[in-house]
Amino acid sequence: MSQRTISRLVVPRSGQNTWLVSVGAAAMCFLAVFAMALSVSAARLAQGWGEALAQTATVRITAPAGEIEGQTLIVLEVLRTTPGIAEAVLLAPSAQAELLEAWLGPDLPLDTLALPRLIELRETPEGPDREGLRLRLQAEAPGAVYDDHTRWRAPLIEAATALRGVALVSLVLIGGVMAAMITLAASAAMASNRQVISVLRLVGARDRFIARAFVRQISLRTGLGALLGTAIAVGTLLSLPGAGEGMHLLAGLGFQGSGWFLPLALPVIALILAYAASLATARRVLKGVT
Repeated sequence: MSQRTISRLVVPRSGQNTWLVSVGAAAMCFLAVFAMALSVSAARLAQGWGEALAQTATVRITAPAGEIEGQTLIVLEVLRTTPGIAEAVLLAPSAQAELLEAWLGPDLPLDTLALPRLIELRETPEGPDREGLRLRLQAEAPGAVYDDHTRWRAPLIEAATALRGVALVSLVLIGGVMAAMITLAASAAMASNRQVISVLRLVGARDRFIARAFVRQISLRTGLGALLGTAIAVGTLLSLPGAGEGMHLLAGLGFQGSGWFLPLALPVIALILAYAASLATARRVLKGVT
């Protein structure tokens, strides 16, 4: 009797256990692809935020109407002569209106609002002496406040890093659930075929041979389910809008470049889990079958 025939006897082609293994593996790999994509996207997001806010700063100038023009000129001169400042650009009223539009709506009456002047800075890689720059601005233009975005950058990067950690923990939990699911399905399948196993022993089949045939069938079904779930998840990710296609909640979620090969590891990992879990279960159940 061939190993394939034994596999069909011990693990029938239809029934609850078959659906549990195949559909469960597909569902777990579908979720795992999204958890992996979330982890990769969070890492990319943290890097993007760090690079976007690094080597940039803002000077805010608040002063009475009669003094703000003079203080603005003083601040621009201070910045021009400060080592470590590559560029200083005074924001135009229209640019300030665009920044405030998201909060206060369009058609802002800027001429009636006492808005501060904003100067955007681009720093050199070495950067300026920030504390010395703050003291100089305080002495020459008391209404000027230097902001290097540290208080904004650090929490954003921490949030993205925490999100990546949650995604990695989710991957571990998904793997644990898949292993438990395969163990339960394998145990139920073998327990329901105790008589078949006993007959196979009577005709000379060894436990190692029966277990190997059983593990082969369970692993095959897990691998097929995992491959299907991974393919559906990758197709779903590809259908989502890209980062440059609008402000959709899931815009930019996914992989880039060679990162799209990462999900291919999931069916392989699912096969390894299925093999290990079903083999351990088969050995345990066979010991109890007389």
